[in-house]
Amino acid sequence: MRTIRILFLLCLAMPVFAQQPVPEIAFETVPNFLKYSPDMNLGEILGVAVNSQGNIVVLNHPGSANVGPIWSNSTTSLLEFDSDGRYLREIGKGVYGIAYAHQVRFDQYDNLWVVDKGANTVIQFDPQGYVLMNLGRREEGYHGDVVLATQAEARAFGGYFGGPTDVAWDQAENIYISDGYVNSRMAKFDRDGNFLMDWGSYGSEVGQFNLPHAMQIDRNDNIYVADRSNRRIQVFDTDGNFLRMILLDVPYPADYQPPYGAPNPDRPVRETQPWAMCISNTTPQYLYVADNEPGRIYKISTDGTILGWLGKSGRRDGQFNWIHGLDCSQEDVLYVADMNNWRVQKLLLDP
Repeated sequence: MRTIRILFLLCLAMPVFAQQPVPEIAFETVPNFLKYSPDMNLGEILGVAVNSQGNIVVLNHPGSANVGPIWSNSTTSLLEFDSDGRYLREIGKGVYGIAYAHQVRFDQYDNLWVVDKGANTVIQFDPQGYVLMNLGRREEGYHGDVVLATQAEARAFGGYFGGPTDVAWDQAENIYISDGYVNSRMAKFDRDGNFLMDWGSYGSEVGQFNLPHAMQIDRNDNIYVADRSNRRIQVFDTDGNFLRMILLDVPYPADYQPPYGAPNPDRPVRETQPWAMCISNTTPQYLYVADNEPGRIYKISTDGTILGWLGKSGRRDGQFNWIHGLDCSQEDVLYVADMNNWRVQKLLLDP
């Protein structure tokens, strides 16, 4: 463990100019891709997922006037669109375990999984929209308004969650949950939902987490965890053994304008926070990872090499304001949950 820690500290000490120049990836955005009526204007978009038929599910937070015990005046709607962007239906309306959902993913059977950080649940829906499985448990309403626990108060306990953020599966169909905002751990279940193990705790050491915010698993069962507030991606095997680290260390652009602040000419050049992540179905596979600022998406090989980047912070088409979800299931196409721009963007890569 001491050797791993020394190597980790050496990696952090390396100057970012050791990173070789990374090319910018050309792309086009498809304007007004989603088609819905004006009375369905979107709120914050936290997730987007595409199934094998090309249908798109959008995790929308409209913020309607529903007052309840979880993050009052915050709601979740799961909106499905066809491959041409036409609205089809809402999924999961009225389901008890949905309160303030954080991410959506499709598994290989086109089952939709919804990770809800407010209700502390992970719910599996079949393609028709019926609930198949619920992991975790929502607090009863009589507890009153939820008071968010701090990470120092984390109480990881088996199959109970504290602010879960994402879900993925290995080749044996075991289920992995990044249990993220409070518990700072990874939890593993078998395909039937039986709790198997967990690993990790709050901190900055190798194998610890400070908000594991997104995760993906490749075909070789390497588990990539976006350890957001530690500004790194940690890679593990299916037993929770640490394998390697990936840093988003492409320098900031000289003219960078943060979305919610004034330009800082003295901003240090450093690694950025991984917020969203997806993995391609291509051979070889590629990770696409987004940061919140300077608002870029990175194409990364599974060994951690940054192959290219695209985008920047902003509010126009082709710009981003806190990317919270990505889907790269279709080759050379990215669907982006552009959270604070209240939209989904469809990007065509290398047009």
